[in-house]
Amino acid sequence: MAAATISIEQDQFCCSVCLEVLRDPVTIPCGHSYCLDCIEDYWTRVKQKGQYSCPQCRQVFNPRPLLSRNTVLGEVVEKFQRSGFQDAAQHLAKPEEVKCSVCTLRKSKAVKSCLVCSESYCAVHLRVHEERFHGKVHKLIPTVDQLREKLCPHHDKSLRLYCRTDQQCVCSQCVKERHKGHDAVSVVDERATQQKKLQEASLKSVQKLKDKEKELRYVVRYIKHSTEAAVEESERVFSKLIRSIEKQSSEVKEVMRVQERAAVSQAEELLEMIQRDITELRRTGAELDKISGTEDHTHFLQKCKSLHFTTKTVEMPSADALQYMMYKTMRGALADLKDSLDETLEREFNRISDKVISLKETSNQSTSEKTKVKDTEVPCNLEPKTRADFLQYYNDITLDLNTANPYLSFSDGQRGVTTRSEPQPYPDHPHRFTSWAQVLCRAGMAGRCYWEVEWAGNGGVSIGVCYKNMGRSGAGSDCKLGHNSKSWSLDCSYSVCSFQHNKEGLIIAAPCCSRIGVYLDFRGGTLSFYNVSDTMVLLHKVKTTFTQPVYPGFWVGLSSTLRLCSL
Repeated sequence: MAAATISIEQDQFCCSVCLEVLRDPVTIPCGHSYCLDCIEDYWTRVKQKGQYSCPQCRQVFNPRPLLSRNTVLGEVVEKFQRSGFQDAAQHLAKPEEVKCSVCTLRKSKAVKSCLVCSESYCAVHLRVHEERFHGKVHKLIPTVDQLREKLCPHHDKSLRLYCRTDQQCVCSQCVKERHKGHDAVSVVDERATQQKKLQEASLKSVQKLKDKEKELRYVVRYIKHSTEAAVEESERVFSKLIRSIEKQSSEVKEVMRVQERAAVSQAEELLEMIQRDITELRRTGAELDKISGTEDHTHFLQKCKSLHFTTKTVEMPSADALQYMMYKTMRGALADLKDSLDETLEREFNRISDKVISLKETSNQSTSEKTKVKDTEVPCNLEPKTRADFLQYYNDITLDLNTANPYLSFSDGQRGVTTRSEPQPYPDHPHRFTSWAQVLCRAGMAGRCYWEVEWAGNGGVSIGVCYKNMGRSGAGSDCKLGHNSKSWSLDCSYSVCSFQHNKEGLIIAAPCCSRIGVYLDFRGGTLSFYNVSDTMVLLHKVKTTFTQPVYPGFWVGLSSTLRLCSL
């Protein structure tokens, strides 16, 4: 036969006086069991006045019952304690959980807290608490750690109100006494208010950080684009310097070859003269050998008078002087040139490095000063207003001949360009515009830059900027300045002025004068066009986000002329 299984719980063996598992259990006549010490202490209290009643059912006993240990119940309790340790361990409170205030040895996890008793109870002791205070109003709330902190230290009442004047939680009695006349609201209302404020502050903080993150990501791209433009410009300058050095090297070589040819020619002329003299001497020597064999002394004397052996000396060229001039003098001069060039390059490199470091320190100082100003936006630079302000950002741009359309003709040291009816003999190049009469500048822009151009002619001109990867080959809009997403342009003519970008045009009311100023704020994402005269008159300003360095570019109509202004 299968053994019967009896389900028992810990609260069945708890003393209703101490709320702990029974120790030396005794059973009184009504049938309820208690710890021996607990029931004796309960009956000896003064307020009992000789009446001996059950703490649970209130049945009165007279005379006082004799107490003796319930052996059977004691054994059952001991077996329960031994077998129930493992099950009870499952209900023990973890370090981060609220512990039962009644449990003594092993603290179980509390399930409710009582505001009246200021204690927290596990499931077992909560049932005992409800049985003891059945019918009485005891406010039970979800478990709260440090429950005493939720009660008023002066009146031992629940902190259900909030004094906004003193900014602290108070009880109802405090509002009548210590905080009388103050602005007091319920903690529920104040929590809702504070929670709303904190949520709004959190949203503002998150949004502010997102804005800063967005700005920093753009700064990273800006730094990369600026560096890319600077590296490209440095490569262009150094390539030009290398070509200049190679040209000078070729010229020096040619000078030495000319000197060599002159010296060799002089020496060869002397050599030819000496060879002619040697031939004449050999002929005279043969004549001498011929007459020397005759025995006719008179004939010999008559013939020897016509024989002449030259005694002139040949002045040899100074080969040592030439070698000294060509080797030592030239070598010394080139060595001096190298040292001078090294010194100049080092000095200029240090100057550039000092400028970069100075700019970095200034930027860091500006950033540091910005962080000291709370909730205030401080612009790093003001927008230029006068022409003098714009000229602080002036760039001396130069045209890239490798991009010029074959119908463009250059003048004024390649600073002026005109469209002709006949093509020019330019070599093929992958960067050259094949159909549109356009040309770009050599250097890409990725900072604050300003330049000016002058134009004239009935054909009109287009002045703008574009990305390096804008199309070059073909007559489509992807290759026309201002007619695609990779370029922006101001179209100027005597009759109308318009702004073009991505196949969209905007007519500008003000006419274009002959001198146009272009201002680029790469980081700020603005491109502005101005009429330049005594004052700066804004024609058009576009706001965008540049994703890579931009190159100044120009389209020149037939018979029109455009010239880069040099300041």
